[in-house]
Amino acid sequence: MTSAITFEELLAWNEEASRFWKAYLEANPDALAVPCSIGGTANVQEFVRHIWGVDLLWAQRIAGLPVTDRKEWPAGPVEALYDLHRQGAVIFHQLLDDPAQDWSAPYVSADRPLPAEIGPVSRRKVMLHALFHSHRHWAQLATLLRVAGHPTKFRGDFLLSSAMQ
Repeated sequence: MTSAITFEELLAWNEEASRFWKAYLEANPDALAVPCSIGGTANVQEFVRHIWGVDLLWAQRIAGLPVTDRKEWPAGPVEALYDLHRQGAVIFHQLLDDPAQDWSAPYVSADRPLPAEIGPVSRRKVMLHALFHSHRHWAQLATLLRVAGHPTKFRGDFLLSSAMQ
């Protein structure tokens, strides 16, 4: 067994967290209206739109596909927002299943180049960033909702995930 964690394992963790949040938000729709200002959003629904929309955006960018304009992302309901994540996950799986992928190749984005101060980075580094993006935000959301009186019982730590033994 290798000591390295794989993108497949991180993607499984990403999908596990997304399934949790979809189920939670569908069971607790009032949580969607909780005010939230993270990333320029006004409420939890807009924040979740950002999280799952960016899953799709990064997947499309890494795959070199045309990027869906943010204006085209649905505003809701939860199922439509979750579909953004699902579309991104399909692309991520296709990338990871393709042995011809060169993860050490420089990342290039036609729609939004990375800031110059970041310098050149590999597609591998951008993939890691993409897979961690939602986890950072899910932790923020769990805290925000708990403080607003909506405990979630979110167990987002990788140690508690079934993505790896």
